[in-house]
Amino acid sequence: MKINISMIKKAFGIVIVLMATIGCQDMERPELGDYPVDENPPGGPLKFYVPFEDNTTDPLRFAVDNIRAKFPSDNPLAQTQGINGKGVQGGPAKKFIAYSSANDFASTAGSFTVSFWAKHNIPTQTEFVFALTSDNWAKASMFVMAEGTPAKPILKLYVDEQPTTGGSDKWFEWLDAKMVPGIFDNQWHHYAFVYDGKISKMVLYRDNVPLEPLSQWTGHGNVKFNTAKVGSLRIGGSGNPEEGWMNSWTGALDQFRLYSSALTATEVGALYTGNE
Repeated sequence: MKINISMIKKAFGIVIVLMATIGCQDMERPELGDYPVDENPPGGPLKFYVPFEDNTTDPLRFAVDNIRAKFPSDNPLAQTQGINGKGVQGGPAKKFIAYSSANDFASTAGSFTVSFWAKHNIPTQTEFVFALTSDNWAKASMFVMAEGTPAKPILKLYVDEQPTTGGSDKWFEWLDAKMVPGIFDNQWHHYAFVYDGKISKMVLYRDNVPLEPLSQWTGHGNVKFNTAKVGSLRIGGSGNPEEGWMNSWTGALDQFRLYSSALTATEVGALYTGNE
């Protein structure tokens, strides 16, 4: 029998190509339609997120924002044990983690959620968890501050839109009959300040328990920051540390998040139960 060498070569070549094709396939790839969904797709509501998770001794890398890879310009704070891996420990006077901005949070936050974990012992002064800097009296368009005593703690979130004409600011306050117990018990607690612009309502979830402030921003609607006035973001500090009462945070912080949406109770619950 006469063997056709040319045909054998062609057949052998086809086998090699098929084997190479099969070998290059990702056999773990999910079927079409089964790809995992990104929890925060590009342009999603989570605008700024610092998990304090990176296994590094570099203080800037340790505090990098995970949404746009925004590195802080300064981080003088120490690492500590967090609620989920590592966290950051406040303490030094007039010190904080500084970022050039909170990405596009201010321009998109008609509704918003500020979420973080905090741990604080007995206070001796008024202290600031974070601030979005500005040029107003507080040198901040938004901040969260805590003061008082373990028996009578006071927690406040301040918003100043700074419109081009007139004025529109609001103090959301949790004190007296609306106070939040256990702020200064030296234990980790989750805080989620949720403002829904559609119904002009603020709710603070502390360890997944909803707590309303002394008063609401009745009829206000969406927040409209004057973005020309909003400057940098400071975690663990105030807008004006030179002002005697605007002290930096001396407790610990972890999992700092800014959303341009009002998270649902279910979404807040997932952050709490997941230590996120």
